[in-house]
Amino acid sequence: RLEQDEQTRLMMQALRGQNLNDAVAADAGVTMDVVEMRRSSGEGDELPLAFEPDKLKAYFAKRPGAMARRVMQIASKSAALGAGVLVDLLRGNTEDIEVRRAVELRRTIVSLGPFFIKLGQALSIRPDILSPRAMVELQQLCDKVPSFDSRLAFATICEELGVASVSEVFSEITPEPVAAASLGQVYKATLRETGDTVAVKVQRPFVLETVSLDLHLAREFGLLLRRVPNVANRLDLVALIDEFGSRFYQELDYVVECENGVRIAEDMKVLPKVVIPKCYPQHTSRRVHTAEWVEGEKLSQSTADDVGALVNLGVITYLTQLLETGFFHADPHPGNMLRTPDGRLVILDFGLMCEVSEKQQYGMIEAIAHLIHRDYDLIGQDFINLDFIPEGTDLSPIVPALSRVFDAALAGGGAKSINFQELASDLADITFEYPFRIPPYMALLIRSISVLEGIALVGNPSFAVIDEAYPWLSRKLLTSRSPRLREALRYMIYGRTGAFDVDRVIDLLQALEKFVAVRDRGDGSAFKVDGVRGSQTVGSAG
Repeated sequence: RLEQDEQTRLMMQALRGQNLNDAVAADAGVTMDVVEMRRSSGEGDELPLAFEPDKLKAYFAKRPGAMARRVMQIASKSAALGAGVLVDLLRGNTEDIEVRRAVELRRTIVSLGPFFIKLGQALSIRPDILSPRAMVELQQLCDKVPSFDSRLAFATICEELGVASVSEVFSEITPEPVAAASLGQVYKATLRETGDTVAVKVQRPFVLETVSLDLHLAREFGLLLRRVPNVANRLDLVALIDEFGSRFYQELDYVVECENGVRIAEDMKVLPKVVIPKCYPQHTSRRVHTAEWVEGEKLSQSTADDVGALVNLGVITYLTQLLETGFFHADPHPGNMLRTPDGRLVILDFGLMCEVSEKQQYGMIEAIAHLIHRDYDLIGQDFINLDFIPEGTDLSPIVPALSRVFDAALAGGGAKSINFQELASDLADITFEYPFRIPPYMALLIRSISVLEGIALVGNPSFAVIDEAYPWLSRKLLTSRSPRLREALRYMIYGRTGAFDVDRVIDLLQALEKFVAVRDRGDGSAFKVDGVRGSQTVGSAG
């Protein structure tokens, strides 16, 4: 029982992102290797700019030297860690091996470069693949590495933007980067033509080549593992790499990031208290990104009185992206959310986005309606619709397990009082017993909402994210013209019995009032007293 409680605690830490390394500088002594290789020799020998495994295989087949050097780099960097783990295994000293070797593992991963860093971070929110302890340790990976030579960065700016000198575009630019990460580094600059203060991100040399080679080698290794039945039954590395690779290539193309920023800024105009930095497409290329410089402090580190209100606004922001526009910010990290000096919420970095289908959007709303009425048979089908459970799966043994999990979650006062991390942790536990899988979009959603809830819980231990999401849900149900959502509204009010629930109607209308207050005025502290939140009376719904 104690071991199970410890696993649950670790799972909640991981899902909440409590161990995310938000350092602003690289750890002492950290270095990062990339692979320098000869450029394309002409037509038919280009490195693909999208994840295409067959083209990568053909490209690197002509560069055996680069592959050999990279394999040697990986082997040499991993040798000490591998030897230590082997000694532990031979001595039978396997208890807490994940903890004792965690620092070595993280340093090794960072030294191997962006592919391994990003893969580790992606796996840190996948309870269907890793143990809770491994998830917690991988979340401490730091993406900050030493900067590269600014002369190379400025040469890249000139090459990418087609100018002879950086001063042709920027009247001022910091001589050294203000931040450096595995993919690139950022300079603060002033645009010559407008005088705007901007952040200029420059991609690290040979990052695309190194990431492409790592993806190719990992995928080839995955194909070999498919021949090992015991391993193949537990992990399909090829499928994991294919899912991960396509997203990673999007992050490597700053033109895509710029387009994402423009689109999300348009989508978020409905939320006046949310700031999306302006992008400058005319000063952006595949390896250089220019965007508005926004002053602010990290929301996770702010001690301002309105942090609770901004967290509530963040919940509405993410729900609007997820269930309204279907275009979702998929890099949920505390460093990507700021509080401006005038109390607005800033969201940064749109290199990694996720598209959510209308089917998935409606499925999530329907699942919440079924949860409120405790119709667990229908929730089983909802899980199929949301891609948690494969089509054709026998739900008879799964529904009782779901019933136990949701009954425990609802025991404290209904759906709106559910602790999101505890529910996610309990659901993750049963993924090991039944044919569950965590869809990629859902893993990213869990992290996003959990990070917001983690920030809020520091100031308000009774914060419940589903309580904060309810106003958005009520607005969606009460105003949507979709026949499917109108049916969901009818179900919310009448349930299975067909009896009109007047209290539910009042609850929905009060929640709608709160939605308008938070959306338009950012009025909504996480602290609520006698039905009043901030300066807005919101009733029992808020």
